[in-house]
Amino acid sequence: VGRARVAQAAWAGSTWGARRRLLRTMLRFVTENQRAIARVAVRESGKTMVDAIFGEILVTCEKLKWTIAHGEAALRPERRPTGTLAMTKRVKVEWRPVGVVGAIVPWNYPFHNVFNPVISALFAGNGIVIKVSEYASWSTLYYGRALRAILAAAGAPTDLVQFVTGYGSTGAALVGSGVDKLIFVGSPSVGGHVMRAAAASLTPVVLELGGKDPFVVCDDVSEAELDRIAQVACRGVFQNMGQNCAGPERFFVADAVYAGFCSRVGAIASRLKCGPPLDDAEVDCGAITMGRRQMGHYQALVDDAVSKGARLLVGGYTPSGDDPLAAGSFYPPTVLVDVPESADILQTEIFGPIMCVVRVADCGGAAANDDEAVRLANNCDFALSSCAFAQSAPRARAVAARLEAGMSASNDLEGSTYLSQSLPFGGRKQSGFDRFAGIEGLRGLTTPRAVCDDALEWLPFGLGALLRTAIPPPLQYPSRGGGFDFASGLIELFYGEGVSLKLRGVAKLIGAAAK
Repeated sequence: VGRARVAQAAWAGSTWGARRRLLRTMLRFVTENQRAIARVAVRESGKTMVDAIFGEILVTCEKLKWTIAHGEAALRPERRPTGTLAMTKRVKVEWRPVGVVGAIVPWNYPFHNVFNPVISALFAGNGIVIKVSEYASWSTLYYGRALRAILAAAGAPTDLVQFVTGYGSTGAALVGSGVDKLIFVGSPSVGGHVMRAAAASLTPVVLELGGKDPFVVCDDVSEAELDRIAQVACRGVFQNMGQNCAGPERFFVADAVYAGFCSRVGAIASRLKCGPPLDDAEVDCGAITMGRRQMGHYQALVDDAVSKGARLLVGGYTPSGDDPLAAGSFYPPTVLVDVPESADILQTEIFGPIMCVVRVADCGGAAANDDEAVRLANNCDFALSSCAFAQSAPRARAVAARLEAGMSASNDLEGSTYLSQSLPFGGRKQSGFDRFAGIEGLRGLTTPRAVCDDALEWLPFGLGALLRTAIPPPLQYPSRGGGFDFASGLIELFYGEGVSLKLRGVAKLIGAAAK
């Protein structure tokens, strides 16, 4: 933290051009080293190369491109309207760097989870210290060397970015280290500990605590549209083996199209190839990063749902014995249908390759059916992202607008919002608060500073100085007894409605000034 703070003191005064040059250098590194970056992410996390280039590299490039093009506009001083009684003033907001940002990031996207906060923190003029997961420490050797080389090539202080590795005690040390703002991405339980620890020093915290995103399918979709939706659904739930902060976990499908949806996703999931991904481009689903411990969590949730009436169409077991998948950390793509509302899997974050499909009963009409789907979708303590699908675009938008979530999409996967880095990322309820990404994310790594000065200093012959604020005699010390009437007259003159009230205000001002 100390090294980052020294570097940040120099970087805080850097020009926008210097910051853009740094990000352009970073973007060039990423685009020219896609395969190496992806292979490191695959070796670290077990995801496929396709999942790595799409979920790690593409979104990082988009964030870099947006920040290069629009970051200055988000952070340069912003003029604001002056107050009614401040007519000789000009006012603005300045967005000053907070100093040193601390980031505690998870293992699911080892490249993007590092570069994502680095991009925003550095462009906002900060330094950053990143505590990576103990499940994703090895990759920082490569990514850390790359960042130091990028900083050096761009002429920026190389100590701006620091890494710390270790277990929970290392994260606790970072929280209490004196960083000026903390970003935490992880579980609600650990997020609560982080927030309590940060409260001791009043360190502001961004909490992104995962989710159980709802995916609603309305009763009007056509057969052709179901084909498209099924592929979108499977990409959403099986991308990175479902180990996504924002990803669909609960599928609420109208009764009229339920059978068609289930048969389609079941057919797709049954054909997916699962196994070691690095040297086989046809592998669809890679490994579970946290291994047997996490797979035990999956199995317990599946078993509970089945015991309460759910049916398994595909998967739903932990490989064992002679199963080739038993040799590694692999859990087969799973489709669970007829999931009852009482099942634990509808309330507990899965973070894995399990699609949970809930039938939305026919309630006697489109409006009633949509009401029921929204009720089911909102019956959850998580509220990160969401999406809704309908043949009618207005209907899809209307349903999506009613879903309780920090982000939403209509007729597309909810993660599509992340492909527009102008948008903020974050949730509600147990999914956390505050935002990263977009204008809000950049400004969140700054301290807003209100500034007021004289607008007419330029006037000649000393007129500018004469128009500086002076305390009117009725309000000067010591009091002459007319202060209240004078202030009341100002209120009636400038804020009152109607000519008579304004004239009464003028009379009060004259009377108070005469005392």
